[in-house]
Amino acid sequence: MSVTHGAARWLVLSSLLLARDAYTAQAGQGGVPANGSTRPTAPAQSSDLPFAILGPPPPVPPEVVARDESGRTTIRAVRLAAPLRIDGKLDEGVYASVASISGLIQVEPEAGMPSTQNTDVWVFFDSDRVYVSARCWEDHPDRMVANEMRRDSFNIVQNEHIAFVFDTFYDRRNSVAFAVNPLGGRLDGQITNERQFNSDWNPIWDVAVGRFEGGWTMEAAIPFKSLRYRPGRAQIWGFNLQRYVRWKNELGALTRIPKEMAQGSPRAIFQTSLAATLVGLEVPGGSRNLEIKPYVISDLKSDVNASPRISNDLSGDVGLDVKYGVTQNVTADFTYNTDFAQVEADEQQVNLTRFSLFFPEKREFFLENQGTFAFGGVAPGTTANANATSDTPILFYSRRVGLNQGRVVPIQAGGRLTGRLGRFSFGVLNIQADDEPVSRSPVTNFSVARIRRDILRKSNVGVIFTSRSAAQGGVGTNEAYGVDGTFSFFESLAINTYWARTRTDGLAHEDTSYRAQLDYAGDRYGVQLERLVVGDHFNPEVGFLRRDDMRRSFGQFRFSPRPRSIKAVRKFSWTGSLAYIENGAGRLETRDGIGEFAVELQNSDRFSVAYEGDYEFLPQPFPIATGVRLPVGGYDFATMRTGFTFGQQRPVSGNLLVEYGTFYDGHKTTLSFSRGRVNLTSQLSIEPSVSLNWVDLAEGSFTTRLVSSRVTYTVTPLLFVSALLQYNSGTNAVVSNVRLRWEYRPGSELFVVLNEQRDALARSFPALANRALIVKVNRLFRL
Repeated sequence: MSVTHGAARWLVLSSLLLARDAYTAQAGQGGVPANGSTRPTAPAQSSDLPFAILGPPPPVPPEVVARDESGRTTIRAVRLAAPLRIDGKLDEGVYASVASISGLIQVEPEAGMPSTQNTDVWVFFDSDRVYVSARCWEDHPDRMVANEMRRDSFNIVQNEHIAFVFDTFYDRRNSVAFAVNPLGGRLDGQITNERQFNSDWNPIWDVAVGRFEGGWTMEAAIPFKSLRYRPGRAQIWGFNLQRYVRWKNELGALTRIPKEMAQGSPRAIFQTSLAATLVGLEVPGGSRNLEIKPYVISDLKSDVNASPRISNDLSGDVGLDVKYGVTQNVTADFTYNTDFAQVEADEQQVNLTRFSLFFPEKREFFLENQGTFAFGGVAPGTTANANATSDTPILFYSRRVGLNQGRVVPIQAGGRLTGRLGRFSFGVLNIQADDEPVSRSPVTNFSVARIRRDILRKSNVGVIFTSRSAAQGGVGTNEAYGVDGTFSFFESLAINTYWARTRTDGLAHEDTSYRAQLDYAGDRYGVQLERLVVGDHFNPEVGFLRRDDMRRSFGQFRFSPRPRSIKAVRKFSWTGSLAYIENGAGRLETRDGIGEFAVELQNSDRFSVAYEGDYEFLPQPFPIATGVRLPVGGYDFATMRTGFTFGQQRPVSGNLLVEYGTFYDGHKTTLSFSRGRVNLTSQLSIEPSVSLNWVDLAEGSFTTRLVSSRVTYTVTPLLFVSALLQYNSGTNAVVSNVRLRWEYRPGSELFVVLNEQRDALARSFPALANRALIVKVNRLFRL
């Protein structure tokens, strides 16, 4: 069986038509609950509501919040006669005349108890914007942890902060999130299926913070043009808000959220299905928003290794991005002569395995709406740690587009259509990449189509199709297609499954992959069982495949009690897991058993000790380092490791790990310090990272050294300078990436980037290998 381009187009078109018909039928019936719940419930009814809601009846003015005995919450947005002045002072008359929403409920440490720090919240709107304001009371304002101002830094949610989400389609699964700390540092992003977070969704919005004697305040204004929502003037959204009091590690939310769904971090707000219902909103009449963002770029390059040698070569270019709101809930994106020169360089990794390394996507065009293209319960991942050791294939890995063998491949043009139609969400992407002679990349077309339908309360099923087609003289056409399902039950039980197949010229049979995973992630107990099969010829060339020809069986059990008699300890954790991997012929290739004991303290420090027993079979000689080649055969490993995590409320934080044990036919000692951060001031920080491996094998000894540091100075929340400096003994290179980013007006940016690589082995070290100075300016026009 094979899927042709025509069949794939028919599949996508028929699904979209089905979605349209389903949505039309829904609209004709006056609307139904968008979450598709099959759980018995008594939705609130009102002639003023466009459809039934899950929650208590709307509060009657002047009340703004209503709660029922089951813990569900409905809040009312209040219309303003005039726009708010966004200055963080909360001194307008509406704050006295309109009652606040208060009474946050703890998620951590005492789930279900009232938050110890009071928070007053207001939700307003006018004809153009929706507003969220908060007054955060503090018993000890001097203890507040706030040391990050840079936009979209994840350290913002490790500070004292307020975060809120809007479920604009009221589907109880997906939402858009906004977070603000007392310094005005802001983070925004998209939440998909309550688990995947994409921080590279950067809408236009305004925020200001302030201080008063008893705490801090926040005012945020989000234009309706920055959001997508269901058709119709009267709206019902989901809404939740959380507050993290970092100095005492207390997390509170507007609604009751079980500890296990917070996953031990400020992720409680991801649980869109538990959000409050927001009524009373009226949005502007339907309009097809158009955003045009041209850019101009100039660069000065030198490369001593090029032939002929390049010295201070000056060049320039222009390009264009366009975003068009086809409807209120369907968006089209177009890009021409795409350029990603402003993107931060990859963080280098040490690879002592025979499998491929995963590097996260950092390019904004591919990160926006990334969750739409997730397949099989596996997120594409925006961090290397999320996918570095995962054997589950990723069918769409956007770094295959515009990158080859570490070199940039020019992108001529591309388009993307994403949105929702009733219970269907979909994404279609097509990109045309130019040729690149050095990496021997011909002109290539990449296509991806993804459709997913929501079923039950929090489950979904879907299909995906990807295609890579090279021009004449290339490697031909590759296609991948699959079906998947994610089924969530109760509060912590999920089943993830998929079946996929690829079609590659010259490869036949053993070209399928499937997965069945059961995951119970309770607060006290956790169980995970998985069966994963990847055929020898399974070849998703627009995806990421760490290893093929395998049959993987995996089991994990976790016991995590919370001792009430030890006040300093939040949680103990005992975890045991076993992975057993055979090839298609039934031969054992990998066995990995891990036992770990960990203690998580109330101050967010964490200590762990683990024993790992491995077996690895090398089917062919493995060149693990320069001049060191391991022979074919089976190898047993036994490793002890201990680690300590210093919480981010400390002046110096990070993960310290020490590891020692057998390694193939010798020994390995590892010392690493990762995710480090030294807060010098609220504007200046250093993020060091060190990884050292001393390896002693029968075939030879070697040492790997990877040292890096990111230094960031934030002038304002919208202007920062950052330098990423790296040394890797594997490549004997010193690499620096210095970036200035200034959002000089909402959505418009100036970038100045300096990239430089130097040879660490040159006699005249630091000898220059290549350098590029880049200046890029873009301007957003919103029509």
